[in-house]
Amino acid sequence: MDFITFWQQMQTAVPILSNFQLQIVWEYRSLFIDGMKMTIGITLIAVVFGTLIGLFAGMARLADVKHGLWKYPVRFLVRWPSSAYVTFFRGTPLFVQILLTHFAVMPMLVHPTDGLLISGDLASTLRQDYGAFMSGLVALTLNAGAYITEIFRAGIQSIAKGQFEASRSLGMNYWQTMRFVIIPQAFRRMLPPLGNEAIMLLKDSSLVSAIGLAELAYAARTVAGAYSRYWEPYLTISFLYLIVTLLMAAGVNKLEKHFQSSGGIH
Repeated sequence: MDFITFWQQMQTAVPILSNFQLQIVWEYRSLFIDGMKMTIGITLIAVVFGTLIGLFAGMARLADVKHGLWKYPVRFLVRWPSSAYVTFFRGTPLFVQILLTHFAVMPMLVHPTDGLLISGDLASTLRQDYGAFMSGLVALTLNAGAYITEIFRAGIQSIAKGQFEASRSLGMNYWQTMRFVIIPQAFRRMLPPLGNEAIMLLKDSSLVSAIGLAELAYAARTVAGAYSRYWEPYLTISFLYLIVTLLMAAGVNKLEKHFQSSGGIH
């Protein structure tokens, strides 16, 4: 028995389902599957790179030299740029950031004739085949990085200063202290907000459909446009988003319990 026959029997057995045409979703199931893969994939990549940005930008925001030659270079070239980055991406809508990245930033960086990073035939191929993906990934990564920067900054500041001073007294430099002493202790406290940020980013990835990336929201919009029906496609992706976010929340909770029992990362 195929799905369409099964659903027709369900509609006959349960009259309340008679107006719910789930067959149209099944007809476009490959589009929804590909959309789910794209949504999860772009979210995972953005979270990984956003975490790396947040780690270094968070430490940059805390970098401080009270005296000496490096006082002003650190302030103007490290702290202020990182603060400006966080302020911009946390203070403007993600939707606007996606549009700005796709229509202004990426054409400036990747352009067939005068791209600052990539030009020529490679730029043409990238923009034609992966333009929406690159723009969406860059926008989501930079947005996630700004929020994760604040998570790292708060987590690092939550560790007692005596830990830092003790490490420096043992001969560790700033980066060694962060790597071996501060970050492992702070990570347990940062894990819940990091998980929340990953879940928020998964849901916010639906905004990338505005520039034509074929993810879940794009799939639902395609089906809705083809049949002029909205309950079926949008309820379908709502449940798909809900399932993935619940799985992510369960994974974060499991990791949190693991790190609490083990004492941090090693």
